[in-house]
Amino acid sequence: MEYLVLARKWRPQVFEDVVGQDHVTKTLGNAVRQGRVAHALLFSGPRGIGKTSVARILAKALNCEKGPTGIPCNGCVNCREITDGISMDVREIDGASNRGIDEIRELRENVRFTPASAPCKVYIIDEVHMLTKEAFNALLKTIEEPPRHVIFIFATTEIHRVPMTILSRCQRHDFRRVSSAQIRGQLRKIADAESIRVGETALGWIAEAAEGSMRDAESIFDQVISYAGTEIREEAISDLLGRSDRKLITSLAGAILDRDGKKCLETAAEAYYAGLDIRQFHGRLTEHFLKLIVMKISGTDSGPADLSEEERKALGEQAEKASRETLRRMLDILLSSDEEMRRSGNPKMYFECVLIRLANLEPRLPLDEILAKIEYLEKKLSAEAEPNRSASFSPASAAGPEEAGQVMPKSSGDLWQEFKDLVKAKSPPLWSQVNAGVFLGCEDGRLRIGFPRDYLFMDSLRKNSRLSEIAAELLKREASVEIEALDAGAGESGLVRNGSLNNRKNHQQVRREALGNPMVQKILDVFEGAEIREVVPLEKKTKSED
Repeated sequence: MEYLVLARKWRPQVFEDVVGQDHVTKTLGNAVRQGRVAHALLFSGPRGIGKTSVARILAKALNCEKGPTGIPCNGCVNCREITDGISMDVREIDGASNRGIDEIRELRENVRFTPASAPCKVYIIDEVHMLTKEAFNALLKTIEEPPRHVIFIFATTEIHRVPMTILSRCQRHDFRRVSSAQIRGQLRKIADAESIRVGETALGWIAEAAEGSMRDAESIFDQVISYAGTEIREEAISDLLGRSDRKLITSLAGAILDRDGKKCLETAAEAYYAGLDIRQFHGRLTEHFLKLIVMKISGTDSGPADLSEEERKALGEQAEKASRETLRRMLDILLSSDEEMRRSGNPKMYFECVLIRLANLEPRLPLDEILAKIEYLEKKLSAEAEPNRSASFSPASAAGPEEAGQVMPKSSGDLWQEFKDLVKAKSPPLWSQVNAGVFLGCEDGRLRIGFPRDYLFMDSLRKNSRLSEIAAELLKREASVEIEALDAGAGESGLVRNGSLNNRKNHQQVRREALGNPMVQKILDVFEGAEIREVVPLEKKTKSED
């Protein structure tokens, strides 16, 4: 008895048997029941997903002796002949070998004749994109207005190669790749019916190797059964499908994330001497890092849908080793090196250079973590600067001999506070510099502010024209701001801040610590073009400021 491969033995015979194409089969089944089947249909999609099988089922649904019906009986003469491929009224034509204008002219002549025994003639042209331009042109009029007893069904894996003039005359149905879960379910059904003992992990490997093609999955399963018999172990499938390269990919990705350059090079050498194509190996590594990013974004519970539990666990563990930003940078490097890898005369050496670059890539922190670190740094700076704000400082004691003994009227204090409030509203960074000053007076539109001679921002404030603009807005007249240097009292040196003395040495120490802090350097690395303009210890808010 002639052996029938699984792909033919388990070929769908009714619409319900088709795996993963419900959006097409439901539409066609309803069209048959309602008598609304188009005269020309175009099925597009990848290989092995059921295009010609659905075309045959549709032909049976239209020509079944109990029909037209959404569910052909598969028992009448017409159904059996169509299933066996011997029906005179259902012709399957290979577009690759019948692509010339002569063949199409012959087809155009034959469509005029009425069906031999079935209600309608069905022409199924597979790989229709292979027809020549002249052949397509010869088809135009026929498929636009065919005889009432003729239906054309075109199938193609390259829809972009079908002329728009043909597309516009057909009802188009796009077939999808079958998911790994759906393929696993169908393979389990076949295994149970064929008395094959095989685990879910092994079926998952077969489904993954099929890359969305149900026919390919059945063919691989057939091969595995021939190799391992009716009791299939995972080791047999691993050997047959060459899954050793996947273990190497996982190991290599782990070494990269651990920043272990030595192990990276050793794994690459192992892959090379195992006979793997380095260019393809590079592509598989890129796919692996893409899965890691998807896993990082979606979470371990909702990552890529086509993963087995074992793979999901392994990817989840690796995804936890790096931030999303670091994984994105690694994927960018792999993607940008793909073209050079293909053109390189020495792909092994180039691949090793890419691995060294990846292994030595500085990790990047997520933005929310960076902001948390910044907040922590601000609190630390504020806490270290606070103990030094103890000595009080009065304007009269720091103003110099000419100002000693002068008592500022209450209205002047109010004016100084209003000026600072307005500066703060206009420019908080500028306010943080002005706030350290002492109000010395305001005469004839000249607002005088005093600072210690060694104040860090003295020159910057003298050159800043915005202070005069803000003073003019406050005084409602032309005004200027004069920055004056003050001499501190005996035993007092340092920074004046709201009438208090701070130790300048401590401020400079805080500044050096802030600028040298690794987190600040990380921030400068993350935010391209950023620079440190000033370092100001934070003050605790008073109740009035709250």
